[in-house]
Amino acid sequence: MEYDVRGTRVHYVEHGQGRPVLVLHGAGVDHREAVAAFDPALARHGGLRRLYPDLPGSGLTQTAETVSSAEDVLDVLTALVDEVVGDRPLLLVGHSAGAYYAHALADRAPRRVAGLVLVCPLLPCTHDVPPHEPVVADDDLGDAGFRSYFVVQTPAMLARYREVVAPGIAAVDASTAERLGARWELAPSKDPYAGLVLVVAGRQDSTVGYAAAVDLLGRYPRATLVVADGAGHALPHEAPSVLGGVLDGWLTDAVEHHG
Repeated sequence: MEYDVRGTRVHYVEHGQGRPVLVLHGAGVDHREAVAAFDPALARHGGLRRLYPDLPGSGLTQTAETVSSAEDVLDVLTALVDEVVGDRPLLLVGHSAGAYYAHALADRAPRRVAGLVLVCPLLPCTHDVPPHEPVVADDDLGDAGFRSYFVVQTPAMLARYREVVAPGIAAVDASTAERLGARWELAPSKDPYAGLVLVVAGRQDSTVGYAAAVDLLGRYPRATLVVADGAGHALPHEAPSVLGGVLDGWLTDAVEHHG
């Protein structure tokens, strides 16, 4: 499916019916990773209309040259929600840079958000990021991109990378990505989202670490935090049972809380 936002044609896929869930992938990939990472748990829960857009500069989304900053991306996402979701409160889920946009959307329009899930969130206040130290290492397995992303370097994880991560990397619009990367910071919100929040971080995440995710407990009064050992920035692939289990329980609370 596609939706035009002031010259940017946003491509997205949709599954299921019910309460809307907007799921945002990270930088340098596309919706295929988000679907693989989150849809098994979301589909298992049931009663959810899952929306997976390709962010500007990614996948099949055709990005206007006027989209030149993270603020512009946020405007595109806000317009997409207005058109595709309408007034019904939605759940927001994001991984990495997708989590950065998700928490900004929640902070700026809290009444429209029924719950917020941040997985390995990219944050401007990132600190104490650990070095990249694989839990299971194999220098002969995969390419540098795989080995720098995954800390669990096994044939199964390599197959996962090749199936749902690498195709998105190949589909990135390099010029748009460079333009957005130069102006990636969003203006902070004075009033953080006060609803239900789930934060999941990888103990071995060498991209954003986990310390800044822990700090979010002080920002969000109704946050639940999980730090998964044995997982890095590719946590949705490396620890699917942890993510799926905690997400399932949290979804039940979020849906019941908002009816």
